[in-house]
Amino acid sequence: MRSPRDLDSLLHSFVGSLPTTPADRWLRRLSAFADHGKLWMLLGIVLSSRRGTLRRGAIRGLGSLMVSSGVVNVVLKRVFGRVRPDLENLRTERRLRREPGSLSFPSGHSSSAAAFVTGLALENPAAGAVLAPLALGVGYSRVHVGVHYPGDVLAGLAVGGAVAAATRRWWPVRRTAPARLRP
Repeated sequence: MRSPRDLDSLLHSFVGSLPTTPADRWLRRLSAFADHGKLWMLLGIVLSSRRGTLRRGAIRGLGSLMVSSGVVNVVLKRVFGRVRPDLENLRTERRLRREPGSLSFPSGHSSSAAAFVTGLALENPAAGAVLAPLALGVGYSRVHVGVHYPGDVLAGLAVGGAVAAATRRWWPVRRTAPARLRP
């Protein structure tokens, strides 16, 4: 039976061996646009311009992103110390212009994506569902461009989602009452 690290390396190699497609360029751009939470901050600003659940969700999502980013980048990466995958065999059209210099586990990009989208979904499930594929795309893009193992991404998604879910402990989700018909 293979160890989780062996499976992680095997999956990473499989993704790295996929044929070149136009998606390579878009996944590289998506990965770069999500650097430092830029994508989620932009979406948070746009969504917070609306009143109600979208604004509350954007605020919860951005707050969750900040906490999750700190937990991942300041604590967990140092605790686990996993180095990034070797980019020696990665096709040049997939490589990022600037390779990250930080440790690999867990993925900060994935954690930020899950934290923002989960925080948003707690307040506005429909908006969270619309943005969930984008969050998953950011996570996959990190494997596609070769800078993370799939396990790094899964762990990042789990941490981000857990941080956002934990916000319910001190900031209850406000439910909007359904409209009532008056007699």
